[in-house]
Amino acid sequence: MSTLEFTTLFGRQQKVLFNFALNFTKDEDSARDLVQETAYKAFKYKDHYQPHTNLRAWLMTIMRNAFINDYRKRRRRQTLNDATPNNSLIDSGSEMVRNLGETTITMQEIQKAINDLEGWARIPFVLHCEGFKYDEIARDLGIPLGTVKSRIFFARHKLQEALKERYAACHYSEMLD
Repeated sequence: MSTLEFTTLFGRQQKVLFNFALNFTKDEDSARDLVQETAYKAFKYKDHYQPHTNLRAWLMTIMRNAFINDYRKRRRRQTLNDATPNNSLIDSGSEMVRNLGETTITMQEIQKAINDLEGWARIPFVLHCEGFKYDEIARDLGIPLGTVKSRIFFARHKLQEALKERYAACHYSEMLD
């Protein structure tokens, strides 16, 4: 299929694509950007399109994947967009908040809570904290990947409970002083 034919077919789908993008983004400017990203990818990979198949479905799949990938990137970055006209930093107020977690729970207490975990949960958790990936831990320990994930999940929740109890006890004793 020539570029001219593909351009003609793509042009017929633009209004449908814009409406589809609007459903994802809920914003006209973002929808236009998504249509443009879809057009870029469609033309870049037009050789992958099988002529006489459903072009609309192919383009919508490209759009959906582009939207999901962009969403995941933004989630990883956890970017805060400031919508104020002057693009200044958001004022969080003049009150300073005291971080009790830093003063009441020490690293020794955290390490003790980790050491108090049962070995079957502690070992995968420590390896994960040291930067090993789930599949590496599974391979090294000779256990299934799902088991590694559930043990790390279990260890996190046990630590949260132990540290929450420790924090509550420290906070209560500070209130008595």
